[in-house]
Amino acid sequence: MTAASNRDRVLEALRRSSGPLDDDQLSYRTGVRPRQQVNQICCALHLTGAIRRREGPDGKIVNELVERTSRVLTSEDPRTLPSVLPSPAAGVRRVEDHLPPGNSAEQRHAERVMLDLLGRDLALRLEPAKIAVPSGVRVEVDGCDSGRTVLVECWAHQGPPKSAQRHKVLADALKLTWIASTMYPQPRLVLCMSDPAAARPFLPTARSWAAQALLDLAITVHVVEIPDDVRKKVRAAQERQYR
Repeated sequence: MTAASNRDRVLEALRRSSGPLDDDQLSYRTGVRPRQQVNQICCALHLTGAIRRREGPDGKIVNELVERTSRVLTSEDPRTLPSVLPSPAAGVRRVEDHLPPGNSAEQRHAERVMLDLLGRDLALRLEPAKIAVPSGVRVEVDGCDSGRTVLVECWAHQGPPKSAQRHKVLADALKLTWIASTMYPQPRLVLCMSDPAAARPFLPTARSWAAQALLDLAITVHVVEIPDDVRKKVRAAQERQYR
């Protein structure tokens, strides 16, 4: 089946649906396998502005047609129209221009590539997962293997991190440590990065409390080499977000 026909199936499923659908639901309804192919299609449609990707009520990323959200908002109150909708004066602005920093489609795609590269290095198949801790809270991690012997958080940032960005990495480390403390045997914990400059403040050779804390908590910082085209797209997304 061609990529074009799969894309048409995804769009048709969204048109027929009464509400947003996540990638798993789209894969089930369209028969497009594997699920990663649906994710790639949706990310590409998101970049063109055909669909909107956002966090749903259960924390999963859901997809909805931009034309549908436009009609709903217009019928209610034109003053509530978001700036991502077309306007005669400004033209059409892409949806990803309004995503919060670090949440662009390019960065999410890069994290998927990073997860695959890390899995190759560890000889494991790594996939995003939600893990339930004893309290009943379900926590999403960027990747783990089927036996949950490894838990991974990915960070696609390029270049030296700013202070607030370092906090994001440390928050990921806290999440991994907390989840692992509820599991037996405890899994290996990995922070996966794609740029040595971004990873440098967290490596054991760095003279910082953060690097020492990660070392003491047995969290490994693993740097993978992503393709140049993926790296360039992430850098362009960062420039767009912080300009």
